[in-house]
Amino acid sequence: MIASDLLTLTEAGLYCPAGDFHVDPWRPVPRAVITHAHSDHARQGSERYLTSHDGRHVLATRMVPDAVIDTLEYGESIDLNGVRVSLHPAGHILGSSQVRIEHRGRVCVASGDYKVDRDATCAPFELLRCHSFITESTFGLPVYRWPPQQEVMAAVNEWWLGNREAGRASVIFAYSLGKAQRLIAGLDPQIGPIYCHGAVERVNRDYRETGVSLPATAYASSRSARDYAGAMVVAPPSANGSPWLRRFGNCSTAFASGWMAIRGTRRRRAVDRGFVLSDHVDWPGLTGTVRESGAEQVFVTHGFTAACARWFGDQGLDAHVLPTRFEGEQDDRAEDAEQEPDAQEPDS
Repeated sequence: MIASDLLTLTEAGLYCPAGDFHVDPWRPVPRAVITHAHSDHARQGSERYLTSHDGRHVLATRMVPDAVIDTLEYGESIDLNGVRVSLHPAGHILGSSQVRIEHRGRVCVASGDYKVDRDATCAPFELLRCHSFITESTFGLPVYRWPPQQEVMAAVNEWWLGNREAGRASVIFAYSLGKAQRLIAGLDPQIGPIYCHGAVERVNRDYRETGVSLPATAYASSRSARDYAGAMVVAPPSANGSPWLRRFGNCSTAFASGWMAIRGTRRRRAVDRGFVLSDHVDWPGLTGTVRESGAEQVFVTHGFTAACARWFGDQGLDAHVLPTRFEGEQDDRAEDAEQEPDAQEPDS
């Protein structure tokens, strides 16, 4: 049992017995409270979903057309069988939430995936005080420390400008939901046109419908490679090395990920440039968040769980590894594996 009987781990995932609901279940359940729309946290088949108002469009895209989706504004609470539940910004992607669960004076926060860095495409992370905190540890080692986003985007735009002057297209790989839109928001559209893989462009639509401002983008349809010279193309990691890339002719490739902080990862991804940009919390952010939450108990999921829990234990906290099916930042998410219909066609 987790957090003074507030949550327990079942075959369907994290379950609140008193409130009779699950948080990010990995099997269909009667009521699913969803932290965000990435495929390892939002799965189809449940009878009813609860997510943030900002997350409605992106979650609906991931669900079947008749899925029942209820929403809460950030900070608004709902009573579920005597348990007070509210959603608060996690700063991970559009609509991402921490789930605050309060019952009989005890508070547990399930943070989902989160980051504390500012992101123009989603609400900023909100620090919550609690008795028990469930944290991810995707990058839960001291080696992972993110450079300022402004520096990263300046480097991306400089790389793009250099490629344009050389007559090349720039192709950058990033997860289609969240990372791609964060990148697009930081691009300088005065350098040239921005094209997107279909998986990215569909999510762009959801972001715009939610009110997020993004530079103009266009679908990277089949056309002459000459049309892409000097352009920026944003695509999911699954497009790297695929026949779909041939349409861009002479191009330079890059990958945006927190894993780029480690030497050797860029080489393994077989790209020309690597930019350290993650939608997950880094080591200073993670340890600082847990400390400032005031939590007495810490449960660590997905990532460097054992090392991270041991570190918190050494700091005097009641720390545990929480085994889940959440994956954190992987090279290829299920939603990113979707191929373009004409991905196998030769360059036109």
